[in-house]
Amino acid sequence: MRVLVLGGGGREHALCWALARAPSVDAVLCAPGNVGIAEVAELHDVDPTDTAMVRELAVREGIDLVIVGPEAPLVAGVTDSLQAADIPVFGPTSEAARIESSKVFAKDVMAAAGVPTARHWAGNDAQSARAALRDFDQPYVVKADGLAAGKGVRICVDEAEAGEALTELMIDQLMGAAGSTVLIEEFLEGPEVSVFGLCDGSDVVVLAPAQDFKRVGAGDTGPNTGGMGAYCPYPLDQAALDGLRDGVFRPVLAELAVRGASYVGVLYAGLVLAADGPKVLEFNARFGDPETQALLPRLSSDLAEVLAACAAGRLASTPAPRWDERSAVTVVLASGGYPAEYRTGKPISGLDEAAAVDGALVFHAGTRLDGDQVVTAGGRVLAVTGLADTVGQAREIAYAAADRIDFDGMQRRDDIAAAG
Repeated sequence: MRVLVLGGGGREHALCWALARAPSVDAVLCAPGNVGIAEVAELHDVDPTDTAMVRELAVREGIDLVIVGPEAPLVAGVTDSLQAADIPVFGPTSEAARIESSKVFAKDVMAAAGVPTARHWAGNDAQSARAALRDFDQPYVVKADGLAAGKGVRICVDEAEAGEALTELMIDQLMGAAGSTVLIEEFLEGPEVSVFGLCDGSDVVVLAPAQDFKRVGAGDTGPNTGGMGAYCPYPLDQAALDGLRDGVFRPVLAELAVRGASYVGVLYAGLVLAADGPKVLEFNARFGDPETQALLPRLSSDLAEVLAACAAGRLASTPAPRWDERSAVTVVLASGGYPAEYRTGKPISGLDEAAAVDGALVFHAGTRLDGDQVVTAGGRVLAVTGLADTVGQAREIAYAAADRIDFDGMQRRDDIAAAG
């Protein structure tokens, strides 16, 4: 089949890399892609949020399956547009994607579906929000309701810091419209884990769990980012995954279907493994980044076949994904200053040397060409993955490869999966 991937980050590089290896795939196209993706896919300079142009590209190129990488095209309605043209697509409609684009909507769905989650308050009045803080214990969790590129969550140690976060979101509008409505949540103690479900509207297959490292600094310090690294698999047994399938994913799919928003695509559950059982922190409507860069190198079966089965509503009759028994660790190399202001256009050296490390893969996220030179073009620039028998060995490979890469101002965390 001919497959089109929408997006141009590290997640999409991993998707295109896996699809290019799939026996069922004849050609991989990507819009718009990046320097690394160009090595495994045919690039097209089309904005993924321009639904009409995406549809035109898919028709012109005879695409058999469209896979939507980031959340913005989903919210823009690219799936709705493609479905109207009878083009199979793996990714939820704009209404179903509200599970990510509105945290208030997601909380409402969770409550109706009986999914365990943190107690919360939601509203769009700053004075009421400050008053609501009195109903929660320290530390406070303050979240922007809308999309904020993984940076709309603040963990605040005291009421003064929480008040400052509310002012930044609701009054100063540092996140724009995304922060006009906020959630205040109870802080949940326990390790965080990312679990992805491949959904066909009524059925779901739960993939191997991963752990993401969101804070910019070692020891989980500093502001939240889009993710500074990940490892897979996180040690959850099959009974726990079955419990998540039946107690989280299937009830949410059923509730969305009742609301007329049949969910086809990845449903990403961000979980806290609390003392009284797993609780959902948030849902996302797409593969996680950088978890995908740690997840897909372990996939030993055909990615396109299972995603096409989801798009066609026949997941139940499709063999479950098979996994390499090895572990994967991914380290993100980011621009200096990220997640705040940063400069781009910095020449990158050592890419070939890193890729030559046995067991290593280099996924491009924020890169572009300046003549013949690969330069930085985003906050998160590269994701370096190591694959080996144990998490410790995979970690050594990832960092050995990352050590060979350099650009001005490069930053990374040196403790990814250190306790894995």
